[in-house]
Amino acid sequence: MKLRRSSRLVDMTHYLLYHPHQLVPLTFFAERYGSAKSSISEDLAIIKQTFEQQGIGLLRTLPGAAGGVQYVPKMSEAEAKQFIQQLCTTLADPDRLLPGGYLYMTDLLGDTRIVNQIGRLYASAFAHEHIDFVVTVATKGIPLAYAVASFLNVPVVIIRRDSKVTEGSMVSINYVSGSSKRIQTMVLSKRSLREGANVLIVDDFMKAGGTINGMISLLSEFRANVVGIGVLVESEEAEERLVDEYVSLVKLTSVNVKEKQITVEEGNYFHFVK
Repeated sequence: MKLRRSSRLVDMTHYLLYHPHQLVPLTFFAERYGSAKSSISEDLAIIKQTFEQQGIGLLRTLPGAAGGVQYVPKMSEAEAKQFIQQLCTTLADPDRLLPGGYLYMTDLLGDTRIVNQIGRLYASAFAHEHIDFVVTVATKGIPLAYAVASFLNVPVVIIRRDSKVTEGSMVSINYVSGSSKRIQTMVLSKRSLREGANVLIVDDFMKAGGTINGMISLLSEFRANVVGIGVLVESEEAEERLVDEYVSLVKLTSVNVKEKQITVEEGNYFHFVK
C-alpha cells in the first residue's frame, strides 16, 4: 500500500511504539508502504529526532543485512522527577495510613495511567540490560510487572504462594520473611521459566526485603540471572536489609501513626538513571 510521507510517519511511529525493543528490518517498512529504503531511512531520521527531543525514547539503527531499527522506551529526567514528586505527594497523604505503618496503595496500582508511567520509568532504568522475563510475586505488584514488561516487550512470570493443579509440576522453596521472621512458601511452575534466563524482579513494597530475597532463592533453582530489582516503595525503617542492589522510586522515611504523619521522599532511582 503506497502512502504519503505524512501517513507513513504516523503509521511507522504507531508500529514502533507498540513493538519496543524489537529489531525491525527496513525491508519490513519498505514493503509495508511500497517505498524505497532510502525514503524509509529519511522517515526514521525524523522519528528519531522527535523521539529524542520529546523524551519518548531512543531509536537505534543497526546497519548491515541483519540490521534494522529498534525503539527503546525512555523517560526524560525532568519528566521522571515530576512524576516521582507527584507520587511522593500522593503517598504522603495521612489518610493512606494503615495498621502497622503500611500505606494504602491499591488505588494507585489500579490507575492504569500511573502504572503505565511506572512501567516507562523502569523500562528507562533497565533499558540497557538484556531481559528475558519480568518476575513478580502474586500480590499487588502484578500490575507493575505487566506495565514494565509491556515496555520491555517480554513475558511476565508470577511466583505464587501455593501450587495450582493447572500449573503442572512446581518448584517450591521455604524462606524467612524479613519483617515478620515467619517461614513462608513460594512456588513456580517448571514450565514458567527457561533455565539460564535473565530476569527483572518487580515488587510494589519492600521493607526488609525478605520476599525479594525469597524470589532470588527460588529463581536460583532455575539458574536464572537476576539482572535487576525494581521496587515502587521502600521503607527506610527496616532494621536489617536483606537486599542491597535495587532501584526504588519512592522511599518511606518515617511514619507517625499517632500523629498521622507520613514522610516520603525520592527513592534511589536517579542514582541509577543519569
